[in-house]
Amino acid sequence: MWYRVFGRSESEPSPAALAEHLHAAGVFVEPHFKGDDLGWTSGELRLPNGTVEIQRYLTKHDDLRDDLNAYAAQLETCDYSPNSTMLMQHAIQTKQLITLSQSGDAVEATVERLLEVTCRFLAAATDGVYQIDGRGWFAASGEMLLREHP
Repeated sequence: MWYRVFGRSESEPSPAALAEHLHAAGVFVEPHFKGDDLGWTSGELRLPNGTVEIQRYLTKHDDLRDDLNAYAAQLETCDYSPNSTMLMQHAIQTKQLITLSQSGDAVEATVERLLEVTCRFLAAATDGVYQIDGRGWFAASGEMLLREHP
């Protein structure tokens, strides 16, 4: 399952601040991040029972526009939700896309909590919203904005 954060801000979320936030929330991870002159580009959040992989893409430097347009087009069809237009515009205005996925097969409550807390932090840090495959689109607060139909 994929988790995606659509951030409208270009500011780079701090890996150290993310780790502090996770620890304060009771999710103890071993963070490992890699980067270049544009900031961090990938990372792993390691738990004893699993790992979450993170990738960070910038619309100015990575070829994301077709993907973002596809998300916007899909959201345009969700006229059952009053938030579909706002989310479509948000997808179009995205400056950075952060993807999260779990490594391995273990689906445990701790890994799920790690994914959700991380998405909320990153969405708040990037003026973003997040999307979870098969579930829907969420505000940084965790409020569901649009439920995905299976």
